[in-house]
Amino acid sequence: MKKLALASIVTTFTLFTTTLFSQESIKQAFEIKVITSVESIVPSGLGRSRIVSANDERDYAQFSSEQTEENHTRNTSKRKDIRVKNFEETKLLNFYNLGGIRFQNIVANDAVISSKLTTMLSEGWDLIFVTSAVESDAGENDDNGIFITRYIFKRKRN
Repeated sequence: MKKLALASIVTTFTLFTTTLFSQESIKQAFEIKVITSVESIVPSGLGRSRIVSANDERDYAQFSSEQTEENHTRNTSKRKDIRVKNFEETKLLNFYNLGGIRFQNIVANDAVISSKLTTMLSEGWDLIFVTSAVESDAGENDDNGIFITRYIFKRKRN
């Protein structure tokens, strides 16, 4: 019975430390990079279109708080501390110009985005997820709209 209890304790400790170290080693072994393309769908070509990516890192935990039924403490992190001023910005063309939708602009953006993605892959990044969204014309008095795509990459840390 003592051997069984000792074996149980050793197994529990081993599982706990393996889980603990594997989570920490995963965190240290990989890095994630998000590249975002924002393409204007504002009529008359008045919007701005870009590919952007941060060159600075942020730790989400510094800007997070936990809310519970007992603790309603407001998150007091400052927005200015979250802002990233060190980033890469690549110009893209707007989907529209004065003549309407401009298919050459869409294809040109595809070429620039493909170049960026190819560069990321050649630098050892693996594309693991892509997500898109559109905020478009909501009626007569809404001249705003964007098409946004996030490309999420992963690679092993050196």
